Amino acid sequence: MGKFKYAFQNFDPTRHVRASLREKQISHKHAREIAVAIKGLSLEKARDYLQNVISMKRAVPFRRYKTQVGHKSDPGVMSGRYPQKSATEFLKLLDNLESNAEYKGMDLDRLKIINATVHKGVLIKRFIPRAMGRATPKNNVLTHVELVAQEA
Repeated sequence: MGKFKYAFQNFDPTRHVRASLREKQISHKHAREIAVAIKGLSLEKARDYLQNVISMKRAVPFRRYKTQVGHKSDPGVMSGRYPQKSATEFLKLLDNLESNAEYKGMDLDRLKIINATVHKGVLIKRFIPRAMGRATPKNNVLTHVELVAQEA
């Protein structure tokens, strides 16, 4: 496995804490929209928000990938969805971020997410056999997610 680097520039180990998920089988589009939604929130607010997404009480607003996405009744949300699988992985990442901050001796109540980055990872190429000797591609893109928090 290769060595991964973080996309966040100007990382200061005394002020910042970071965590990452690498090569997860979650939707890149859903992960990107969740990252935009939780950026700027505290850890506790982000955790509550993601748990509400999983229980389908709050929708994640889709801003870029919104073609043919239905409107939701949440205030401030036009097009939106409930990406439960991606939200579950983000919760695990928040737990990891929190434990990293605790190890560094930071105050968990003052932590705020200042950067959330999502990248496409490796493309897994497969195919589905079809009739008359044909085949249809079945590709799967893995996703990398990085979170950086800072004491406010």
